[in-house]
Amino acid sequence: MIYICVPVKNEEATIGVLLWKIRNVMGEFGRDYELLVHDDASTDGTPEVLRRYRRTLPLRVSRSEEPLGYSGALERLLREAVERAAYPKRDAIVTLQGDFTEHPEYLVPLIKTLEGGADVVTGSVTRTNDGHPLSIRFVRWAAPRILASSLEGCPVSDPLCGYRIYRVIVLKKALRALGSAPLLRRPGWAANLELLNLAVHHARRVEEVTLGMRYDIRTRKSRFKAFQTLKEISRLR
Repeated sequence: MIYICVPVKNEEATIGVLLWKIRNVMGEFGRDYELLVHDDASTDGTPEVLRRYRRTLPLRVSRSEEPLGYSGALERLLREAVERAAYPKRDAIVTLQGDFTEHPEYLVPLIKTLEGGADVVTGSVTRTNDGHPLSIRFVRWAAPRILASSLEGCPVSDPLCGYRIYRVIVLKKALRALGSAPLLRRPGWAANLELLNLAVHHARRVEEVTLGMRYDIRTRKSRFKAFQTLKEISRLR
């Protein structure tokens, strides 16, 4: 089973199309999957959109009435997926955003690479173009340089990309090692780096898949905060 975890907040314009595209990709690919979506206190029509899709998709929706932030919503989804997984060594967890910047077509190479023996497969946005905001391009360029030797134990070129797939057993071991402590403490994209740091300690093999990002589809204003992200990366180093 592949659990596709999508944290959302005020994504009424894109979440329905994203879920339907996931359905088409996974249907053609022929793998069992379940969509886990956490609505992080949306104030627009996101809950109504999700309610409609629950009738036609293998979709489970949770909601927080007070905002948890990206890291809090993602942690809830990861914990739910780990609890639901019947076969931790075979089942997998995919994480992606709900604003359609990360396209569902890349689910296939991520899953195939995991099935080839990897325990963690990360997305790598190596070819940024003019459609990518300057702040995001700069942080992606700066992050590996700030982390420097900290990345030696984890062979990835894009440590901030949140579009990944994890073998469930990896995250189950990470949660067990933490005990009652939170899985993620850092806000925003820094949480992706924090999660990768925790996962690689329990993974035998980590690989990357090159993917593209689409910033021309997103309809809402970006929540990305470049300065805060760089500050959190420096702390995590």
